[in-house]
Amino acid sequence: MCTAVWDGVNGLFGRTLDLEYTYDEQVVVSRGERWGGPYAMVGTATVAEGYPLYYDAVNDRGLAIAGLHFPRSCVYPPPQDGAENVGSYGLIPPLLSRCATVAQAVAEMGRIHLCGVPFSDAYPPTPLHWMMADRERTAVIEATAEGVRVMDNPAGVMANEPPLPHQLTHLSHYAYLSPRQPSGRWQSPVSRGGGAIGMPGDYTSPARFVRAAFGAAHAPAEEPERKIGAYFRRMATVEVPRGWVQAVDGRWVVTHYTSCMDLECGVYYYRTCGCHRITAVGLRIPVGEDVTCYPLRRQEDILWEN
Repeated sequence: MCTAVWDGVNGLFGRTLDLEYTYDEQVVVSRGERWGGPYAMVGTATVAEGYPLYYDAVNDRGLAIAGLHFPRSCVYPPPQDGAENVGSYGLIPPLLSRCATVAQAVAEMGRIHLCGVPFSDAYPPTPLHWMMADRERTAVIEATAEGVRVMDNPAGVMANEPPLPHQLTHLSHYAYLSPRQPSGRWQSPVSRGGGAIGMPGDYTSPARFVRAAFGAAHAPAEEPERKIGAYFRRMATVEVPRGWVQAVDGRWVVTHYTSCMDLECGVYYYRTCGCHRITAVGLRIPVGEDVTCYPLRRQEDILWEN
């Protein structure tokens, strides 16, 4: 359970990570040279054997990518001899290190062979699909039984199952939703917000897709000092609170973190289920280091007024 949202009006992109477990993820800043490109990146990753397995990240040119769980439809092709075979764990770094725009990343996907190679015995191929965004455009990468497809994303959002074309068809059933109050005899005498009556409120992937798309479509332009906070408030509509979704093994599914990446300056913002204060991490890397890690803040930070 995860949701990614592009705010093209304010130049932002981010996602939620909704799971019943964690992999000790951290915010990681990496240089791009190890993947054959000049661009540095910052995002959330699990570091395994010194290698950052990125969940989402943005580079210093304003290109961002997020990988979301895609458990039912994902089918990776086998490796190819002579090709640059890239597994699910490793797709984000080469794209962000080499590409400055979505258009360049789409072209790079024509040279990369996305396939089902594991990172290690501890990290087998993970069924994922990816959404990438820059200031002007978004696209989605999906590997299914029909092959690997790279598609423009007119909704500017992504969730989990089903594949993007099916999500867009389902979204069309809610074209009537509006932030405006109905007028005339259909106007509610008891409350504002009647234009959104019928919006799905559950936590299934199609429902979150509709809510996220509604928010993305109606996001107003914000003042620079307000846009990050406004983005996180919109993302709260798809965040999963503890106690609302339970996995089959009894554990609670919760939004462990929500990210927001500024596509203008490459700053990575996040907050966690344990700490609602927004934390910002830039692209500064100490001289002589290839990877810099920052543990996620998980302890609530409350300001007391005495």
